[in-house]
Amino acid sequence: MPVESDAELRDILEYDTIAVVGCSSSPGKAAHDIPKYMQSNGYRIVPVNPFADEILGEKAYDSLSEVEEEVDVVDVFRPSEEVADIVDEALARDDVEVIWTQLGIRDDDAAKKAEDAGKRVVQDRCLKVEHSRLA
Repeated sequence: MPVESDAELRDILEYDTIAVVGCSSSPGKAAHDIPKYMQSNGYRIVPVNPFADEILGEKAYDSLSEVEEEVDVVDVFRPSEEVADIVDEALARDDVEVIWTQLGIRDDDAAKKAEDAGKRVVQDRCLKVEHSRLA
């Protein structure tokens, strides 16, 4: 069952490290400005973008599977049709607790697969909006 209650969202916002799949190096894009906002609010951001070496002062990784550090939340800024593969990468890791897809991004089958594997899933919601509202 997808995460929808404010209590569950607040619980998720207690995690520290967010891997941002599709993180952008271009200011003004949501995929840059939202991770920057989260970083400015104390979160560790791990950018995942195969076309950048560094974003927001952090090493950028080519894929989620290449991220060397522990990740609590995977925040997805990629088209809905890419979510299933990202979920598979997340499920291959032992550390990911939450998969979060940004506004307009959802894949119900991938979400169910993640939930069946014990992960919490938030779909089609903005991390910045929820943090601003609840934190």
